[in-house]
Amino acid sequence: MAEYITKSGIKKIKQELEKLKTVGRSEIADRLQEAALQGELPENADYLKTKEDQAALEQRIAELESRLRNAVLVQKTKNCTTVNVGSTVELAKYRSKVSYKVRLVGIEEADISSGNISVDSPLGNVLLGKKAGDSVDVKTPNGKKKYKIISII
Repeated sequence: MAEYITKSGIKKIKQELEKLKTVGRSEIADRLQEAALQGELPENADYLKTKEDQAALEQRIAELESRLRNAVLVQKTKNCTTVNVGSTVELAKYRSKVSYKVRLVGIEEADISSGNISVDSPLGNVLLGKKAGDSVDVKTPNGKKKYKIISII
């Protein structure tokens, strides 16, 4: 399944992956070696815990590699007339003069505090394909909210 990721998101994934493959694996190997010196392996709690940690590390590595394989790079849109993944959209709540900006990104990079909203979120989903001047209705847990798209940046 394709996952929308920005250039900075791909960079973060690659950095984490490199750290896990080098530092993480090295630390696990050292811990396994130390635990093996403590005696019988089937009854060695440190050894068993380290093997569990090793399995979790390898699972995380596989997950990150899968995300990179399935990544769809989100490009910053320029001169776009409709909202797409990567678009920054200036919005205002219906009948409000206060506006704010949001950027549509993939789910893993969503962070409302930095203005990044997931394309899979209720707001992100209804914004896709819309144009400046359009109004959208969003169903939220607190009821329906209406927004007007001021501009696509």
